[in-house]
Formats: sequence, C-alpha cells, structure tokens
Amino acid sequence: MNKEELGRFLRSRRGRVRPEEVGLAAGGRRQTPGLRREEVALLAGISADYYIRLEQGRGPRPSAQVLAALSRTLRLTRDEHDYLLRMGGQAQVRTGSAPEVPENALRLLERLDEVPAMVVNVCWDLLAWNRMLVALIGDPAARPRRERNTLRWLFGGAPALLGDHAGLARQVVADLRAGGRYPDDAQVRLIVDELTAVSPLFAELWAAQDIEVRRTVTKRAAHPVVGELELDCDILPLPGGDHRIVLYTAAPGTPSHRALQRLRSLSGSRSP
Repeated sequence: MNKEELGRFLRSRRGRVRPEEVGLAAGGRRQTPGLRREEVALLAGISADYYIRLEQGRGPRPSAQVLAALSRTLRLTRDEHDYLLRMGGQAQVRTGSAPEVPENALRLLERLDEVPAMVVNVCWDLLAWNRMLVALIGDPAARPRRERNTLRWLFGGAPALLGDHAGLARQVVADLRAGGRYPDDAQVRLIVDELTAVSPLFAELWAAQDIEVRRTVTKRAAHPVVGELELDCDILPLPGGDHRIVLYTAAPGTPSHRALQRLRSLSGSRSP
C-alpha cells in the first residue's frame, strides 16, 4: 500500500466530481471545487473520519469493498479503478523491468516488415525495433542508450516527426502513472524525478495525476521523404512481462498506407 499516493489520488479525483453528478445539490458556499470529504464518505458508506485519514495518508489499508465504493463515488474509469486498487494495497504492484526483450518478440519484429514496430518497457525505453521504424523516425541505435526513450524525446526536444506534441505528452505521462510503480520502482522514480526537475510541462502533467493506459491513438506527422502521415498507433502487451509492442499502421487504400508502402520499398534498398 502506498498511503501518500493513495491520499493524493483521492484528493485529485474528489475535486473533479461535481455535486450534481452524484445527485447532490450544488448550492452552498464551497471553498474548493468538487465534493466535500464528508460527501464522499457519505456516498461511499464509510465514516468521514476514516475517509479524511485516507486522504491524509494516515489510514489503515482499506478493504477491496471500501475501494470499490470509493471508485463508484468518484466515478473512476477502469484504468483509474485499477490504479486505486494498487495504491490501496489490493492489487499487486510489480517493480523492476527485465532489460531483455523476449525472443518471441524479436522474431515478431522480424516478421513485421510492412509496418513500423518497436518494443518498449514501462518507462518507454526503446528496447528493439524493426527496419520500418528506422525508416519512419531514424535509427534509434544512432543515439546513446539513455536517449532511446520516448519521455526524454517529448520533454527534452522531440524529433520533428512527432505530431500533436502536447496531446502525446499527456497520454504518455498518464500511461506512466497508470502503471502504479511510482515511487517504489527505482527506474520509474529516476525518470520522474529527472523530468520533473528539467521540464515544467512534465511536472504539470505528472501533478495532474491523469491515469490512462495507452492502447490505441492516432498520430499525424510529416515525414521528410513520403510526406504527410496519419497512423494508428496500437500498444499491445507482450505475455510474461511488462514489455509492450508498438505498431504503426494505416487503413488500406489511404494515402498514408501508400506512403508506408513507399517507405517499405525505400527501406529495402538501403541499410538501416
């Protein structure tokens, strides 16, 4: 159980729920937006003193039933609910991520010769990639290992290819927090502390405590050779660990699909 993170998360979500959304009158003078602590406790069926202690990081580990009631009251999404269970000690939080990419993932990358693909870990380090990804964004191997990281790209000077910088930054930070590893995982804590110190945007997004596991997102970008691209980015978990494979695809028959086909033909005629 992470009492401090649990308290911060409860406070942030309480402030986002309007009284009328949960059947309460919105009248009266309110010092802060959202629900009062006593209102959350009443709606969740727990004592106000107990809920206040949870927000202050002083309460005992809540039961799964209490967390479920708070989740309903605060109108949490599925990802936020899972995060609440981890912070409340009712779901396992793994720490540490194996640096090795599973052999089956490497074989899969070799077979994916029509779409850009890469394998990332929980911190968004690029661990492996195929020839098409090199054709799309350049060769990650040309960068020092420490710089092969999506977070450091976004908050320390992203490659020009990345479109919708602000939206992508919010999504990646929300995904990092959704893992529930901070601050227990040393690798996650290191990159959070580093980027908080050097990037006001990261610090703002991290403090917002958005929780959302990234699964699919549409990216728009301009490639220097094949031009405008609109790609579906799918993030799929790999069995047996925390690694994920990221695929960039385009609907058949679209200009972006034809651009990917051209990129494939170009990548086949030169070394990565």
